[in-house]
Amino acid sequence: MTTTADIAEPAASAETPSGKGANDENFPVGSFLLPKRLRPHVAKYYDFARAIDDVADNADLAPEEKIRRLRAFDAVLQGDAPEGPGYEKAVALRESLAEVGVTTKHGSDLVAAFVLDAEKTRYASWEELLGYCELSANPVGRYLLDLHGEDKAGYRYSDALCTVLQIVNHLQDCGDDRRDLDRVYVIEPWLQEKGGAVEDLDRPASSAALDAVKHRMLDGCDALMIDAHKLPAALKSKSLAMESAVIIRLAARLIALLRRGDPLASRVALSKLDFASAGVRGAVAGFLQAGKGAA
Repeated sequence: MTTTADIAEPAASAETPSGKGANDENFPVGSFLLPKRLRPHVAKYYDFARAIDDVADNADLAPEEKIRRLRAFDAVLQGDAPEGPGYEKAVALRESLAEVGVTTKHGSDLVAAFVLDAEKTRYASWEELLGYCELSANPVGRYLLDLHGEDKAGYRYSDALCTVLQIVNHLQDCGDDRRDLDRVYVIEPWLQEKGGAVEDLDRPASSAALDAVKHRMLDGCDALMIDAHKLPAALKSKSLAMESAVIIRLAARLIALLRRGDPLASRVALSKLDFASAGVRGAVAGFLQAGKGAA
């Protein structure tokens, strides 16, 4: 059990805010498409995730210190430690989850992913990367399904979508992750098979080897998108189906942009037009598909 000594520190010092927020994400967070009564709960989940992500990504903290803080966040979330200063977001999420009857596992799994980030900086296979996404991305979709009272059978489809979003984000940020944290999610043996190396990520533009691995990883995302496209029809909630359909279109657009772009040479990102187009088309499609059942 975590003790008071494990988390006692000056107020707010447990967090290391990066300045990033919901507007910096590739997908809408608690948008107007979701029921108004649930948006505050989604905000508390996002705030917790943002806080622990910022700790994991702080280049000034030693891995051991990151792990200590992250485990303290989880202990407070679980109610296994005192509500020390600096862990207010864990308290807020615990109270929110209790109110809506959703498991704390969806928060604890995120903590486990970020602890892994402090311990592991290379991935040797696609399966390893998918295992990381099971902790770092899939809990978000599962949380939203549980929050809306959806059938857990829908996890399969939300997992696919969340994993795709995580992997395309890894590819978008591959240069920054290598430079700032020496963290590489690009699969190293695949690079080596093409005559490349991790050091290819230090270049101002992608090597032929890195470009080939990017496309191979995007091929894996395309395979996952087959299940992701089934998510809206698997949902009873029209609101969540609409939100999901919007995100599916944003994910597909990001894959297309990454196919054509070079994330080392320039930032590959969605435009306002991309968001607007996905918002309109996705909302309509999700409304029509909701409740029809995944084929």
